[in-house]
Amino acid sequence: MSEPAIGGAERARIYGLLIFVTLLWAGNSIVARAIHTDIPPFTLALFRWTGALLLLLPFAMRHVRADRAEIARSWPIILLIGAVGVGCFNALLYSGLQYTTATNGLLIQAAIPALVLLLNRLFFGVRARLAEIVGVLMAAAGVLTIIFRADPAALLGLEFGRGDALVLGAVVMWGLYTAFLRLRPPIHPLSLIATTFLIGVIVMLPFSIWELGHRPLRLNEGVLLGIGYVAIFPSIIAYMLYNQAVAEIGAGAAGQMISLQPLFGALLAALLLSEPLHPYHFAGMALIVGGIVLPIVTRPRE
Repeated sequence: MSEPAIGGAERARIYGLLIFVTLLWAGNSIVARAIHTDIPPFTLALFRWTGALLLLLPFAMRHVRADRAEIARSWPIILLIGAVGVGCFNALLYSGLQYTTATNGLLIQAAIPALVLLLNRLFFGVRARLAEIVGVLMAAAGVLTIIFRADPAALLGLEFGRGDALVLGAVVMWGLYTAFLRLRPPIHPLSLIATTFLIGVIVMLPFSIWELGHRPLRLNEGVLLGIGYVAIFPSIIAYMLYNQAVAEIGAGAAGQMISLQPLFGALLAALLLSEPLHPYHFAGMALIVGGIVLPIVTRPRE
């Protein structure tokens, strides 16, 4: 099986949207880390999906009603997509950010593009082009350059623990979500994200109730703003654009753009947290961008 064939101008537009998506998701990780001492992870995920669903329903409800017969027929795949990509992914990511370092988290998330290519091959027989494989390796090298500050000796100080295992679980869930999006039913995009967001709420609710019995919730202005951000930008906007991109250019090409998140994370940290940028940041960014551009410019004309 091959990935969808579209024109060059349309492909460029989709890649531009994916750059915007990865920027929003980089902001999601920064916000989640910034407020992690005030709101527990399952509760943050519950508030995120509840808020996103409530904001979305006025626009999506008529499409859900129109698609209700297809939704009923396709509920197993909708449940699968919603459980892995909305419920499990975010619960594991937010939980991992409670315990792991930013270094370890970035290292583990760098596996997403390669995992998507692997799952695409295993489940659907989609062969990655050589340029895609080389691009994934280049981007991963760029991420490692930033993480280890271009110092291989830093590997000796790397430790993995419970938070890292949780982030690794999130990476697997996102790889499955991206690969399985090709199985989504023929329903309106708003119907798809509304139903999957509802699944996310249902999955998170019992965990949040249990969590709040063991850990206090401190709502303040910063937390409320953070919840507002994660409910709107990396949820409604980013998921719609990402789902559209996977439909139009395929899981492998869309998943590879996840490599931009560490790059945007470093830039946002410098801008918002006054963290300095060093030469190794720029070397890593060049490798990441090169790894993403290579399979695009070498793609055969369609």
